[in-house]
Amino acid sequence: MPVSTELFDLSGKVAIITGSSRGIGRAMAEAFAAHGAKVVVSSRKREACDAVVAAINEASADGPGEAIAIPANIGRKEELEALVSGARDAYGTIDILVCNAAINPYYGPSKDIPDSAFDKIMGSNVRSNHWLAHMVLPEMVERRDGVVLVVSSIGGMKASTVIGTYNISKAADFQLVRNLAAEYGKHNIRVNAIAPGLIRTDFARALWENPDTLKAATATTPLRRIGEPEELAGVAVFLASKAGSFTTGQNFVVDGGQTIV
Repeated sequence: MPVSTELFDLSGKVAIITGSSRGIGRAMAEAFAAHGAKVVVSSRKREACDAVVAAINEASADGPGEAIAIPANIGRKEELEALVSGARDAYGTIDILVCNAAINPYYGPSKDIPDSAFDKIMGSNVRSNHWLAHMVLPEMVERRDGVVLVVSSIGGMKASTVIGTYNISKAADFQLVRNLAAEYGKHNIRVNAIAPGLIRTDFARALWENPDTLKAATATTPLRRIGEPEELAGVAVFLASKAGSFTTGQNFVVDGGQTIV
């Protein structure tokens, strides 16, 4: 696929995308490659990463983009360090970091969440993003160029009686983005968040697999439907490319209008 326009051209850029073996992360990886980037696909399972890499490289056979796989568990610092060093070994530099992977192992009232689950959610959804960002920021500072994107959630903008800790972690991601944007803007580094609403992913399967549940979940959404992973990819390309070069510290809500009503 040819690069669409110079404004959205990612040719020569190297992007790490966590949680990119499926769903939103995969859609972003495919879009980045289609716009010319070299993409490092990462999730916990090697086989899933390899399948995405094969699809991207087949689609990019006659174009500028390509991909490699480096599996990593975002909760383990040493695996994130191996992800970053592996990306550098393969491509030399890291121009774009997309922190997309997240977890939610608990569903229920806040009074019943085990400490271990609370710690795991906060560690994987917030601390891992802090870790990863600071693993790539030094080289971005040296080059005076770089992009960090964090995929948060509209859950971080409202309360929940059943996924409260997850929402707390996503609200923390918004503040992480603002802090990093303020601290590193002087180095020409842009840091932004994307907040999806209900998207057709495995992560949200319980909310869309049953038609009645889906109808109820989208009843008050202005567009009256669920979003697709591909509908997040365009925002990510905008933020990672020249098109978004004067945008930092922001939260881009992509939710079919759910949060306005």
